[in-house]
Amino acid sequence: MKEQVILVDEQDNPIGLMEKMEAHEKALLHRAFSVFVFNDKKELMLQQRAADKYHSPLLWTNTCCSHQRSGETNLAAGKRRLYEEMGFVCELKEVFSFIYKAPFDNGLTEHELDHVMVGNFNESPKINKEEVESYKWMGLEAVKKDIEECPEIYTAWFKIIFKESYDTLKNA
Repeated sequence: MKEQVILVDEQDNPIGLMEKMEAHEKALLHRAFSVFVFNDKKELMLQQRAADKYHSPLLWTNTCCSHQRSGETNLAAGKRRLYEEMGFVCELKEVFSFIYKAPFDNGLTEHELDHVMVGNFNESPKINKEEVESYKWMGLEAVKKDIEECPEIYTAWFKIIFKESYDTLKNA
């Protein structure tokens, strides 16, 4: 069965399900989440997306992100995907949500109501090479500077989240 996303209105009320690719082709608003994992040094774990991803391959982004499944809570979805992509689970807390729209060169568009979660982890992940090319830890100031100097190496949603919520993430 193809992966489905939860279509939502601007208040995050579910209005239906749709196959993920179709929702991205039609640029329909759907529920998503982004996980930001920090270590005790306040460094953020970034992942580099795998080369075979259908959009944004090899770009750097937050620790993990994906879409909730029907009937799945935001936190359960975050933990599931964190384990699937990065090979570990940690406690997460949701800190805010926002809507963004980001078109890609391949004709697809991310139009998401994104639930942003944070967690803490101090070990090395066991990355799933089908999903993640690499990872690294960076302080938020270093990430901010790198995005300013090299925006083309980061995903569209990560740049949006980072710009919109830098202070929130700094205090998370």
